[in-house]
Amino acid sequence: MQHSGNPATERVPVSAFTGGFLWNRRHRRILELAGYDVRAGLPERRNGLVAVWGNTQNSWRAERVAAWRQVPLLQVEDGFLRSVRTGRSGEPPQGLLIDRKGNYYDCSRACELEDLLNRGSLEADGLPERANALMAQMRSLEISKYNAFDPALPVGDAGYVLVIDQTLGDASIRLGGANAAVFRSMLSAARAENPGKRILIKTHPEVAGGYRRGHFSADDLDADTQLFTAPVSPWRMLDGAASVYAVSSLMGFEAILAGHRPRLFGKPFYGGWGLSQDEQIFQRRDRALSAEALFAGAMLLYPFWYDVYRDRLCEFEVVLDNIEAQARAWREDCQGYSAIGISRWKRPHFRRFFAAAGARLTFAGDPTGPAGQGKRGLVWAGSEDASLRQAFEGAGQQLLRIEDGFLRSRGLGADLVPPLSLVVDDLGIYFDPSRESRLERLLNSSADLSEAARARADALWDRLIKTGLSKYNTGESVGLGQGWPKGKRRILVPGQVEDDASIRFGAAGISRNLDLLAETRRANPDAFIVYKPHPDVEAGLRKGAVDTVEAGRFADLVLDNVHPIAAIAAVDEVWTITSLLGFEALLRGKQVTCLGLPFYAGWGLTRDPDRVLPQRRARPDLTALLHAALIAYPRYFDPLTGLPCPAEVALMRLEAGQPLPRRRLLARLQSRFSGLAPLWRPERKP
Repeated sequence: MQHSGNPATERVPVSAFTGGFLWNRRHRRILELAGYDVRAGLPERRNGLVAVWGNTQNSWRAERVAAWRQVPLLQVEDGFLRSVRTGRSGEPPQGLLIDRKGNYYDCSRACELEDLLNRGSLEADGLPERANALMAQMRSLEISKYNAFDPALPVGDAGYVLVIDQTLGDASIRLGGANAAVFRSMLSAARAENPGKRILIKTHPEVAGGYRRGHFSADDLDADTQLFTAPVSPWRMLDGAASVYAVSSLMGFEAILAGHRPRLFGKPFYGGWGLSQDEQIFQRRDRALSAEALFAGAMLLYPFWYDVYRDRLCEFEVVLDNIEAQARAWREDCQGYSAIGISRWKRPHFRRFFAAAGARLTFAGDPTGPAGQGKRGLVWAGSEDASLRQAFEGAGQQLLRIEDGFLRSRGLGADLVPPLSLVVDDLGIYFDPSRESRLERLLNSSADLSEAARARADALWDRLIKTGLSKYNTGESVGLGQGWPKGKRRILVPGQVEDDASIRFGAAGISRNLDLLAETRRANPDAFIVYKPHPDVEAGLRKGAVDTVEAGRFADLVLDNVHPIAAIAAVDEVWTITSLLGFEALLRGKQVTCLGLPFYAGWGLTRDPDRVLPQRRARPDLTALLHAALIAYPRYFDPLTGLPCPAEVALMRLEAGQPLPRRRLLARLQSRFSGLAPLWRPERKP
């Protein structure tokens, strides 16, 4: 029953009598990929269907037409992992539940999900192991049906009793064998069975937002009972709960996944399988399930999951990665930012990058202090200094640093090509070894990386090697090495932008390209040394050019306009100060010597002459390094959908060769009149 990513070749005609099916593009597209042709008009008597969305006030029309034409209903609902925000926000779902037999929350009759849980092969094909890994991943990433919550908000001391409320009049209550009185009974039971314990009543997000009413109000509270409306992660609430009470909320299902045995007062799809304390009797459910089997049926086999970036049906793992990227962006950005030191040409892209998560981004006109309404400051990392930090801290705002990510674009930043990835660091910044960065913390905790995370990193690594992609992806990918002398070690020396922040902060004695070449030759007198200028310098846009004659004193060959991956492939090792090309060489099995202190040095993966960084305690392997640098640390933006996206999607866009717009003329004018840089680049050097 697992649904592949390929669209159905033949489609069943489905008649719709509500505008949601006819006009909602996401619903229509998922149904189309699932094999259904949604149309207006009466259904065909022989093989037609009538689509109905849940059990709403408008569903009677579809039900009457289906009965009149004697055709089945096609029950459609949102998937159990829906979106970042609720449907009321207008955010479309990440998948649909499409059932020809019934509705998953209607306990009066069987549905395809119940049949699957009753008789399906839920222990075959490695499903339990897969389900167990994904349950752990959902929990660690704090992914739920809705995901617009703040991970920093506290829940309070553990040991409380969790009572889960729902929206008044929700169809899953009535069709789940319950009513408003049952909620009163549930609260009474929680109090009677847990005397003196703190009771938290978790309200539904739409109730907390003021859109709907719940079953409980201030009149139901006492000294031990509290309405909990804060947008807190459901997983954190479940972790701190001593016991859980629910009627038919999906959070009761998540309670089972979190290891609870919830007390159920309704008859939801996840009850009656031996995993809950059931107040009611389930007649048709006589099979005992493990939590993994329940998850496999409900999350892996039953839904039709949709990959918004690739426009196809997909497996649950893909949707989990997709929604994690979107949820991460929302959670990090929901408070908004006051931005400092952001070049004017970058601002439209930054607005789009952060607006994808609904963030408020305001830019400071005065680069000496906080601006706008954001609760946190956002500064281009090279513009930060002590006075700026003090100004933000004095205004009660946290200051975060921003920089380009390591998979950036097809084109140069100095050529004003906007990035597909950015890093936002609340601790420091990756190129400054004098203080801890978020990347450094990730690497120091890399021993805790899950097997699922490692597998994802290995898959991304493999694809990165096959595609031959780099940070900027410029230059010719020509075959190199033919005609080079044999029997000599081949060393690549990548040039850098000499006034770049990574040099200013990370250089340790050597900061000029010519000095790097000289030191490489001194240490390797018999090697064949190849010098590759930095593409920004080659383009005449940044500082760091080395005279050809001077370079020839130490290098045997200077590579012009060559793709960095082609250069790496042709050599045995790389000598660098802090160039990202050293990281890319490590991933391709080359020995790397660092004369500076880049983020990838000091972990036992590079040769670091006389360089000791005691704060870099861990000894990660390359898989952990790649996961931290390309998955966990940066954030990515998809220019086609306008959404935050996973690293895999950014890599796909780069592989497809879809360039972002560049402003080459403006870039050259900037370079020519660099002395007037404050007019367009309000950056202050520390």
